[in-house]
Amino acid sequence: MSPTTSAGLSGFAHDPAPELRACFAAIAAGPMAGLPLCNPALEVAAIGFRSWQGEWLGALLTPWSLSLVLIPGGGGLFRPLAADERQCWSFPSGEYAFLGNREPELGPYQMCSLYSPVFEFESQADAEAVAHAALDALFVAADGAAEAGAAAEQARLQGESVAAAPVSRRDFLRGGLLLRGRG
Repeated sequence: MSPTTSAGLSGFAHDPAPELRACFAAIAAGPMAGLPLCNPALEVAAIGFRSWQGEWLGALLTPWSLSLVLIPGGGGLFRPLAADERQCWSFPSGEYAFLGNREPELGPYQMCSLYSPVFEFESQADAEAVAHAALDALFVAADGAAEAGAAAEQARLQGESVAAAPVSRRDFLRGGLLLRGRG
């Protein structure tokens, strides 16, 4: 099913997850099939889509990436962008830049990469759990993020396990959980 027209911008009146999944499943089976950057333990999934500010927000898991995705729903805030353009979106946890994209089956959409490639994930369930956690973390206020980052740095400086230090949701979204131990 193709997007419907709303306020001059192509947008979905219904949850676009099935179309997004079908589009990227075709890409996974076609041009991306067998490439070494793909994790064979993962398949395409459109995760946790919800209406947000009149647009559609969710996560897209592919064998090569995990990203947050915004698809127009007619809310009026979404702008179609070229692949090298960004639109910043404000969430309770902070502001995040989404890059423009377009697929013929979907129309314009925007993505914010969380992981690429996705070899960190041993299973589909693990990757989907991280996608759900990332989506949930977007809507948690950033209070305490600085304190959590300071606690992680203090643990690192004292030679303690950085993994034992708290991780802010913002750091989690930005990959801080994986990057903290590299110092």
